[in-house]
Amino acid sequence: MTPREIVLRTIRFEGPERVAMSLPPPYPNDFVWGHLAPDPGWRPRRTFEVERGAKWEDEWGNVWARVDEFSKGQVVEGALRDWSDLDDYVMPSIDDPARYEEARQAFAREPERYRLGGLGHFPFDVMRYLRRMDVFLQDLAANPGEVKRLRERVVPLLARCVENWARVGADAVLIWEDWGTQDRLLVSPRMWREVFKPDYASLCEVARRCGLTVWMHSCGYIRDIIPDLIECGVSVLQLDQPGLFGVDRLAEAFGGKVAFWCPVDVQQVLPTGDIARIEAFARELVEKLGAFDGGFIAGFYQDMPSIGVKPEWQDAACRAFVRCGGRRTPAERAGGGS
Repeated sequence: MTPREIVLRTIRFEGPERVAMSLPPPYPNDFVWGHLAPDPGWRPRRTFEVERGAKWEDEWGNVWARVDEFSKGQVVEGALRDWSDLDDYVMPSIDDPARYEEARQAFAREPERYRLGGLGHFPFDVMRYLRRMDVFLQDLAANPGEVKRLRERVVPLLARCVENWARVGADAVLIWEDWGTQDRLLVSPRMWREVFKPDYASLCEVARRCGLTVWMHSCGYIRDIIPDLIECGVSVLQLDQPGLFGVDRLAEAFGGKVAFWCPVDVQQVLPTGDIARIEAFARELVEKLGAFDGGFIAGFYQDMPSIGVKPEWQDAACRAFVRCGGRRTPAERAGGGS
C-alpha cells in the first residue's frame, strides 16, 4: 500500500497493513502538507517594540503578544474593538486562489502521500480573535445578533477556502479550534449546538460536496460534542491529550465512528520523561484506538520546548509507535486488532 492508501484505509476502517503515521524524520510520515501562502500585498498597519517577548499584528488586524520566545502567544486586541467596526471591516484574502498554488505544487511533488490542506481556523476561532476571547464569550450571551452578523461574513469566506483546497488537489482539510478547558467546554453544550453546530454542518457539507474529508484539532475536554462533530461530518479528531478522556472510554464510545490522530499524551505522559510509561501509552493508543480495522494515526507534538519535553522522550514515543504499529500480514489484519 502507498502511504495515501494506508491513511485512506485507516480513516475508512478498511484494514490498513500498518498504522498510519505522521512522525518526524527518520520515522514514517504518510502525509504531505499544504499551507496557505502569505498575502504578498499585505503589510501590518502597526509594529511594536517590547522589552520582553514579542508583539505583532496579523493579517486580520488582530494584535498578538507573548512574553517568551517560543509560545504561540494570544490576541490582546481584536480587530473589531466595537461592533460598529464590522460595517467597514474588510476580511483578509485567505480565499484568494493564488495563495493555494504553492500547496498545489507540494501535493503534485508527492502524489503517493495523503494530501492534507491546512484550513486553519473555523468560525469560532476567527470570531474569538477578532473580538478577543473574553469579549467574545460575553458577546455570545449579550450580543447574539451581532455574533450572527459576523458569522454571516465568516462562514462563506471559509467555504470558499474549502473549495480552493479541493481545487488544488487536497484529500482533506484540517481545522484548528480549541474548544475545551481541562474538564468542560468553553461554552455550554446547548449553546455550542445552537450557535456553532449549524456552521460545522454547513462547512462539512461543502467539504463533502468537494470530495474532501474534514480533520479537526481541538485541545481540552470536548467529550460532550464529539457525537455532534461526527454527525456534522468530522472524520478525524486530532487530540494531543487523549489521556484527558481516557483511551478506553474513547475507544468504547467512538471507536469505528471517527478516527483519532494522537501523540503520546502531551500533558500527562510525554513530559514525565518516563520511557517505560511513554512506550506503554503509545502501545495503548495503537492497540485500543486502532482496533477497528484502522481508526488510529500516530502523531507527535512539534513544539517540545513549550511543554518541557526532551528530544529523547519524543524519540521513544516514535520508536514505540513504529514497533507497535508496524506492517501486518493479511491474516493478522483479518483477525482484528493492531
